[in-house]
Amino acid sequence: MSVKLSKRLSSKKKKPPKDNAQSEVLSKLGLESFWTTPLDPASMLDISTWALNNQAPLEPKDLPNAFLQRLWLLRPDARSPSCKLPSEALDNTDKSAEDINGFGGDSQCSVNPLDLVAAVFMSSNTFLQQEMAARMMQCQFAVPLVLPNIDPEKPSRFLLWPLRSVVSQWTSHFPGANRKVQEGFLASTCMPVVSCVKFGHCGVSKSQVLNNVISGLRSRSETFLHRGMDGTQLPRRLSNGLVEIGWYLPTGDTDRDIFTVPLAICNLRGDASAHEKSLILLCQASSAMVIFCGNLREKEKQLLASCKDMANKVILIDISDKEKDENRVVGFVDENLEQDIGLPEGSVLPGQDLNEEELADRLSDTLKYLLPSKLKCVTIEAAEKLAAELGLNVDEEVVCKKAMATVEEVLKGLDEGPALFRQKQLPLQGDLWKKLAEIEKEESKARKEGKEIDPQLQKEKKNISVELSSYKMTPVMKIFTDALFTTDIVERTYFLSWMKLRLQMLQMEKQNSPQDLTTNQQIKENDGMSEQSEELENGVHDHSEFSDSFCTDTSFEEEDIADQPVSMCSEPSELNPSLLGLEHFLREMGLIFELTHITPGSGSHNVLRLPSLAADLILYGIPLELMDGDASNIPIRWLSCVLAELTRRLPQQQFRTRILTSLGGPHGRNAEVFSALFGVKFPDRRRSARGVYMVILCLPDNLRKDMECDFLLLIDVEGLCSMPLNGNRNTQICDNEMATVAVGLSDVLLQNISSHAGSEFETNFTVVVNALLRIKECGLMPAFHVLVQDEGINSILQASQLRRVTDMLQTETGDRGSSNTDNHSAKTTSCTTTVKGPWYNTSLTEPVDAQYSEALLKLKQNLFGALKTCAAKSEAAGLPEFMGRLCSVWDAVKAKSFCVGLQNTDIALAFSMLCTELSLCKDAFLGHMESWLMGATKKISDTKAKALDATIKNDLLSKLKDEAREEVKTEVDKLRSKVETNFMNDDHLKMYIEKFKPILMSNMDDLQGQVTEEIIQRSETVTENHCSSTQLEKFEALLEKVQESKLHALVENNKSTKPLLQDKELEDEFEEVWNNTLSNFDFRPSETDDITERVTCILKQNLVSRGLKKHMNKLEVAGQNQPTSFQVYDEHFGYRSRLKHMFEYNNRLQRVEAQQLACNVIEEYNQFVADKSSSPADFSDSYITEILQNVDKALNEKSMEIRTAFEVDLKVYLCSAACRDFQEQHDRYAKDRDFLTCIKTTKGKYLAEFIYQLRKRDQCQRVAQAFTSMVIKPTVLDYIYRPLGMRIMEETKSKALQYLSRQAFHKSLLEELVKEDRFESFMEYLHSYDSYRLRKIQETVVAHLSESNSLEKWRQHRLGEIVGKIAAAVSQTAEGTNGVLSDTKPLLERVCLTLERDGDVDVNRACLNGPLFSITTEWDRFITCLMELLAAMRLDLAQEFSQNVDINQLLQCLPIQPQDTIFNRVRGCDKQCPFCKAPCEVEQMEHEAHRAMLHRPKGLFRCKSSLSCISYIESLTQANPPKNMDTEEISVACSDLHALEPNWSISPEDPSSETPIAYWRYVLARFNEKFAKEYEQEPAKIPEEWKRITKEEAIDSLKEAFLT
Repeated sequence: MSVKLSKRLSSKKKKPPKDNAQSEVLSKLGLESFWTTPLDPASMLDISTWALNNQAPLEPKDLPNAFLQRLWLLRPDARSPSCKLPSEALDNTDKSAEDINGFGGDSQCSVNPLDLVAAVFMSSNTFLQQEMAARMMQCQFAVPLVLPNIDPEKPSRFLLWPLRSVVSQWTSHFPGANRKVQEGFLASTCMPVVSCVKFGHCGVSKSQVLNNVISGLRSRSETFLHRGMDGTQLPRRLSNGLVEIGWYLPTGDTDRDIFTVPLAICNLRGDASAHEKSLILLCQASSAMVIFCGNLREKEKQLLASCKDMANKVILIDISDKEKDENRVVGFVDENLEQDIGLPEGSVLPGQDLNEEELADRLSDTLKYLLPSKLKCVTIEAAEKLAAELGLNVDEEVVCKKAMATVEEVLKGLDEGPALFRQKQLPLQGDLWKKLAEIEKEESKARKEGKEIDPQLQKEKKNISVELSSYKMTPVMKIFTDALFTTDIVERTYFLSWMKLRLQMLQMEKQNSPQDLTTNQQIKENDGMSEQSEELENGVHDHSEFSDSFCTDTSFEEEDIADQPVSMCSEPSELNPSLLGLEHFLREMGLIFELTHITPGSGSHNVLRLPSLAADLILYGIPLELMDGDASNIPIRWLSCVLAELTRRLPQQQFRTRILTSLGGPHGRNAEVFSALFGVKFPDRRRSARGVYMVILCLPDNLRKDMECDFLLLIDVEGLCSMPLNGNRNTQICDNEMATVAVGLSDVLLQNISSHAGSEFETNFTVVVNALLRIKECGLMPAFHVLVQDEGINSILQASQLRRVTDMLQTETGDRGSSNTDNHSAKTTSCTTTVKGPWYNTSLTEPVDAQYSEALLKLKQNLFGALKTCAAKSEAAGLPEFMGRLCSVWDAVKAKSFCVGLQNTDIALAFSMLCTELSLCKDAFLGHMESWLMGATKKISDTKAKALDATIKNDLLSKLKDEAREEVKTEVDKLRSKVETNFMNDDHLKMYIEKFKPILMSNMDDLQGQVTEEIIQRSETVTENHCSSTQLEKFEALLEKVQESKLHALVENNKSTKPLLQDKELEDEFEEVWNNTLSNFDFRPSETDDITERVTCILKQNLVSRGLKKHMNKLEVAGQNQPTSFQVYDEHFGYRSRLKHMFEYNNRLQRVEAQQLACNVIEEYNQFVADKSSSPADFSDSYITEILQNVDKALNEKSMEIRTAFEVDLKVYLCSAACRDFQEQHDRYAKDRDFLTCIKTTKGKYLAEFIYQLRKRDQCQRVAQAFTSMVIKPTVLDYIYRPLGMRIMEETKSKALQYLSRQAFHKSLLEELVKEDRFESFMEYLHSYDSYRLRKIQETVVAHLSESNSLEKWRQHRLGEIVGKIAAAVSQTAEGTNGVLSDTKPLLERVCLTLERDGDVDVNRACLNGPLFSITTEWDRFITCLMELLAAMRLDLAQEFSQNVDINQLLQCLPIQPQDTIFNRVRGCDKQCPFCKAPCEVEQMEHEAHRAMLHRPKGLFRCKSSLSCISYIESLTQANPPKNMDTEEISVACSDLHALEPNWSISPEDPSSETPIAYWRYVLARFNEKFAKEYEQEPAKIPEEWKRITKEEAIDSLKEAFLT
């Protein structure tokens, strides 16, 4: 996994899933799009690689990413379906053990965790499934073996490829103490396979029983998800029919192991009767079937019988419930079932009364009895053929098989042995390449020394070139390169993956014994093997033409270890020259291309395409070998072409890179560490070629901005410090060369330390230190980080020793002439992180450390922090510069240009011992100076009040400064003497005194200056703080004395006269106290000091540390007058950023964002200044340091495309402001006569205390405010608004004459309808008569109030009236209470009673109940407060009334609605004509007969057929009346309308009359079509004379109608 490209590894797109319950789960999880375009390993770049913390999922769509991210971190809660609320996600520090496992707490679950696992597997391609399977096994999770199809009608998928890469070790138990460590690929290892299914409903959890079988009762294992875990109670939508597989692997510990041999356990989810294909597969492919039987029917009984016929061994567990199901067929209590089905005796385990733990114990005992001899061993790999025969989909399809066949063809001649194979098929890696490397080194050394090149060397080189010119590509390399040149990316990926796995298998077979011990033991005791079992055992032969079996679980070739403890980590650190890995083929590919430059004209077309192929491979995550560690040579031309092709291929305009290198011995697990951090795959340390490898990662946008680079190059050194089997002493030189090259290329160096290294550490340590010393000679120095992989004392000591060396070397010894040099020589503190990784868990039964995930994320954060620090110091280099640096370092290595030789180990040890000794002395020195500072602080404190004497203070401070300088110089001189002594006494160091002594002396100089400055600064701070606190104590003591005297006099005065002093009076009294205190206070003499120079110096140091020396000229304006506000300019943005935003208006968006950031920083600065200024302490340099740190923090938190000029300008602006602000504070303390300025900040506190002591009657004001807001103001508003509705109604009626009578109002409505000429208004009038009338009235009221100013006058008038009444009531209550302390509650009640009695005002006194208003105070003062508040309230209300008001909102708030009142007066009796719904127009309130002025035509309402143009009355007077009226089906005599409706006075209309009914005729004729459309009926047939009626005639007909 490397650079994520748009093209994914998918051979073909799948069809979208059908809409069903299964697809709903994918949609809920946000995976619907990945069904057609599956996730691939490159997706993990976005999901896991760049994640620096654990993000809790907040919604179901976050669960797949959370699952993958947690799985890559090997977290036990990876399968948790819990979604946390945002508040829970932010605060998850206090978590229980269950919460850590992801299945505790109150988090919400929306899917079953099994569905989550199944959904992610369904949405991933086979290569990501393989990655997930490997990590799930590390977490001891069960892995899907048969994956259901999202379409239930289609067959499930058998997953073999994901299991092929799972490797583990175990130790079986055999008689005679023949216990040996065995290692193998679990998918192709012969072992017993036990499959578990269930029929019917089970009262116990089958999965929990299996977990207890695997882990035993002493330890907790959650291999299989069970019903007791969070979310498993939810129904399964995707995972019914899922078959999972887990393994039990013995460790060789008889007290710990449950079973003596490895065991695979398969678990079918759901009722087995619903998944017959999977059931048949498990029966045929398993060594034994364990069937959990609930309450069964006849069908299940038949399936049981078939299972017995297909399976090798059947174990039935009866967990049925006899009492709950009397209709069941099978009872198991009766032994007839065993006889009926034909099971051997003892095959049924009764489990009705057992819990999960007891049932697991019974099943374990049964399996122990059967293992190892009574169960046949099979392989998972062989089950693939059975799955295909049953119609299941198999993941290893044609493309996979083709790639696997190509691998077998490549490795066809490997049966002769790896060494001979390499000699024949990979000849370029032989002695000629090594000899050529040695000749080139001799030539470089001769050129460096100015000597002529030995002719003999030139002759040898020419002979080698002649011999190489005859080289022709071997058949194996031809097949290999052709396979890589394929355009099918999936096929190539299969080819590379299987190539790695196949070579690993063959190496295991070579290392281990040729036969499986478990199989051997079984053959001895049981010769009866069925034909089917033989096929399962030997099914793996399909992939091998030269091996008896793919069963790789064989033991190491070692002596009988009966008397030795079994070790799971017994891995040699030696590199076997006969090893063969994928890297050897890739190396040969590079050498073939390199040969075209050594012997020009020898390259074919395909050979010239090899750099393009290599670039393609590195983009897909295949490491590129930078240095051949076996020959100790670098193919410069090959690498140059590959990197040039890579630069051309990538889309970025700039290829800025940062380099992170992992360095460590064989036990450092460099490849595993990088894999855990970034998901990349470097060569396996035990099987790879020795060398330096590189992988490239494309950074996401956010990190690209922070690190100021586009790509991260990861460099891994494999085979460092490995002891060769042939005893070749040149290995030490090669180690030093590889380490020097790797360190020289690095921006950040990660050193891996493990206690497993043992004596290997010393060798590795000397190599690393020598490499650092050599690179330091070149003026380079990477940031150094140490990874400690355990907490052993040896590891901690080793890490500490390395850190001491690097800290000594991280010293800037001067300008080295280039920005790149400045970058590497800048001083950086090394960092140590402890990660207890799973890399030493050679067995999958060993749990992952609980703190592993957090420690890994911490390591990643530290590394990214170091890379960001590099970005702050210098610009990142591109690939051409990287290649140039590689050539430069390699030339120096070849020419041996370093004073530290490649074979010299003594200097590293001597230098490290010196660094360790100096570091210990430095710690003792710092502790000594802390003790000295404590003594100096005591001397300062002992001066007490004498410190206020400027002479005494200055003399003491000057003396302390001199003592500090002398003390620091004395102690550092001791360190310098120690350095001198060590260099003179140590023969190894004496040789390099000129080279390394200046480095250490520079370190001592830096230490002296740093400690001296810090001690002096802290001494000044202590002195000033002591003087400040002493002066403040003296002032407060004097103030308290004067204040107590004044308080006593005022209290005595209050006892006699009882006056209530106003706040102003109290302030005046306090001012007198304050002035008396100041007049008698003795201030210190004046001192002046400008802090600008100090501030500028601190700012300069900050910019230097940030690598911003080029902006030093901007410091000239620091401290000068600055603009009142900070402005963002175009120069603050880079060219690319401005070009990116060129179409935005004046770059507004990014400028606004930058300006907002600056404003936030300035606001934080202002608050900081306010806080510091309020403290009684003098200005300190630490204030400026903290301000600059806050700026750096703000810029780091806000990712923006902005140049460093913005940072510098903002810091200069803040420092200039700080010079002004803190100068004032400094002057307050430097000038004691201005001490008043300092203590004025706390004057308010003293004043408040003074007032509090004199007057505790501040409740008076608060009670008056409460009474005003809770009683007075509601009463005033009610007085104003209660009669307002009636007044508005009367005014409206007087202005609008249509409201004088009901008929007038109705007539006006009809006239307005005709004039408005809107069909919608007629419809509202006809069908919503009341709401229409009310709306028209409200519109009239609103229009009247909008045109008139009477509303404001009325409210102002009422306001004046009520305020006068309240004032009179208060004044009347206040008579005779002047100066009397009274309870306010009864007096306030009297005010309310007086107001009700004399002012005729309603007052709500309910709120007076309770203790709020019951206080004792002087009533006249309370009255004064009350009248002031009353006047303020009147002013506010008067101003409110004078402003524009929303009339509709005002009307809604009135107690009496004027529109409702008008409506009630003109609405009439609400009766309507039973025939045409015309309203009654009778004016009298109580009338018996109702009469309508205008009856309406039938066409105005919905009819049964078509609309009619005649009126209802007219229709009733016709000769043949209709049989329906209104809603009743009745037949009436139409000659007598009165008999039909006795309460209505209805006169038949004259059809020839034109005026009374002309109105509705006009309306119907006008809107006939619209009425028909509205009622969805045919239009009425309108007479022609109706159509000729005009609007004026219709209105005239109204006048005639309402006059009659």
